[in-house]
This record gives sequence, C-alpha cells and structure tokens, in this order.
Amino acid sequence: MTLRLGALHDALLHPGDKELAQKAAEEVAAYDNRLASIDTRLAVLTWMVGFNLLLTVATLWKVFS
Repeated sequence: MTLRLGALHDALLHPGDKELAQKAAEEVAAYDNRLASIDTRLAVLTWMVGFNLLLTVATLWKVFS
C-alpha cells in the first residue's frame, strides 16, 4: 500500500508557491498527529497485554503450587 500526500506532492513540484507549501505543512502535521495517536494506542495495548500475561501467570502459579 502506497502513501501519497497530494498537497505535499504538489508543493514539491512547485517550490515557489507559498499557498501550496502551507497546505502541505498542514497535511503533514495531520498525518503526524495520526501516527502519534496510533503510537499511543499501541503503548496502551502493550501494557494491557503485559498485565494480562502477568495475571495469567500468577493465577497458574497459585493453582499449580
């Protein structure tokens, strides 16, 4: 799957246009915010899996010891 940021592409093709540069900057900032959101969700998911694994091991230890 390829990613194409249209405003960034246009701004790179026409380097002197300030309006295109502004649109490209906004588009890249929105994309960066999206990646940060995904990163945060992944961190929470990692903690949830770790806690679940710890609780499962503790329960099994209690049952079989």
